[in-house]
Amino acid sequence: MNPPLKIVFMGTPDYAVPSLRALHDSRHEVLAVVTQPDRPKGRGRKLTQPPVKHAAMQYGYPVLQPEKVRTQAFREQMARLAPDLFIVVAFGQILPQRLLDIPGIGSINVHASLLPRYRGAAPIQWAIINGDRETGVTTMMMDKGMDTGDMLLMEKTEIGLDETAAELHDRLSEMGARTLIRTLERLQNGSLERMPQDHTQATYAPMLKKKDGKIDWSRPAERIACLIRGVTPWPGAYTFSDDMRLKIFKASVLER
Repeated sequence: MNPPLKIVFMGTPDYAVPSLRALHDSRHEVLAVVTQPDRPKGRGRKLTQPPVKHAAMQYGYPVLQPEKVRTQAFREQMARLAPDLFIVVAFGQILPQRLLDIPGIGSINVHASLLPRYRGAAPIQWAIINGDRETGVTTMMMDKGMDTGDMLLMEKTEIGLDETAAELHDRLSEMGARTLIRTLERLQNGSLERMPQDHTQATYAPMLKKKDGKIDWSRPAERIACLIRGVTPWPGAYTFSDDMRLKIFKASVLER
């Protein structure tokens, strides 16, 4: 049997927690967990830990929270750990090439789309907003581009007709964790193949803004319903009646 892989895990939101948990339950060694700094949150602006930090502390892992990963000090810190792999899941900062070059094997990302579709920060939401019937997760080797690296494994799933971004997020986070472990297994048994992306087929999923939740009533009913599902829970769908702002949480398309 191959020796356990030495891993530095990088992730921040709830989506990344199942992948960290899967690594914790595996035979591999997590050397450290890198996540974003604590941020003020909510109406009280209380300083709040990222979900990955909370999980990492429960597992007893060292936690690093660099404001920026592009510093020489952080690079030297990573080099001293001498990991085999970086595992990156919704971390929130772009890793420069000089950082990606540190792990002996490379850096693997777990992305919530069927690449090369929906590169970027909000693939789950945009797949629903655009009315896609299918999505999934892709593991890939990272390079200096945004979600442009060679694909490793892909798992597909249908998007439920009434499924919201929040519900799909939870399903894909668990699917991503399973796909990550399968990726590591195949990496170690020598059956993992790298598949270059067809960059001509790439689409992008930029981070959502509050204005993206505004309903355009001139659009077809099906697309409005998709928008409402895709922006739930954030930024939330809304419209105006005179000067009153109305939040829309759920909608159904009626047959005429």
